[in-house]
Amino acid sequence: MRTELNLKSVLIHLLLVAAALVMLYPVIWMVVSSLRPGNEIFREPGILVRDLRISNYRTGWNALTEPFTRYLLNSAVVVLGAILGNLVSCSMAAYAFARLEFTGKRFWFAIMLVTIMLPIHVVIVPQYILFSQAGWINTFLPLVVPKLLATDAFFVFLMVQFIRGIPRELDEAARIDGCGRAGIFLRVILPLMVPALATTTIFTFIWTWNDFFSQLIYLTDPKMYTVPVALRSFVDATASTNWGSMFAMSVVSLVPVFLAFLLGQRYLVKGIATTGIK
Repeated sequence: MRTELNLKSVLIHLLLVAAALVMLYPVIWMVVSSLRPGNEIFREPGILVRDLRISNYRTGWNALTEPFTRYLLNSAVVVLGAILGNLVSCSMAAYAFARLEFTGKRFWFAIMLVTIMLPIHVVIVPQYILFSQAGWINTFLPLVVPKLLATDAFFVFLMVQFIRGIPRELDEAARIDGCGRAGIFLRVILPLMVPALATTTIFTFIWTWNDFFSQLIYLTDPKMYTVPVALRSFVDATASTNWGSMFAMSVVSLVPVFLAFLLGQRYLVKGIATTGIK
């Protein structure tokens, strides 16, 4: 009986490893292609490198109008602004929905949930007109300022569910000690929300770093390009595309995402496991 269980476990793990390799193959192929000469990238789908070309990274770093460092820094500014905005605004909005009582609370909470289903293509035109009239086009403001207004309803809902799992007795104990609403939020609720805040940070980082559509709409000056828009600049419809350099910079752009996921995986799993399912 134990032998059959061990054999079944081995087969399951082999299937999981095979499935993981299939899913990771495009990433592995991209990494390998970044080390190949440009004329060999699309000749074979294999992952063996016969002629190693590290020069693709050096060429790609300086292939555009600005060094790739500029685009990494631009993305870092947008990402840090988005993370700060979501952490501050979404946590405050979530605390209001979870703990405070005000007129129309359920109605506004329902409206907030409905906005999750709105695709960005529905709101991008009125937003563009609004930001254009404000003179914010070709700046980072349209990508950062909305985050300060708790526009990401998913994170508000995530934090609301987490706060609802915190015993209200802690609020009452803090109120007896003289804390007001702000004190309860800052001294009691916020320290206990670390898993939810970490989850918000990781998701905001990954989504903002990989965002292409919004950044393409609002950023027109090559000096303001972020990493996704800069990578698109490698593809030229009127000239030959330097695929080796583009794949090399794509690998560079993936490194921060992998690091963010690996470093925050523990908090990510804990944050998701303790919210939404209560």
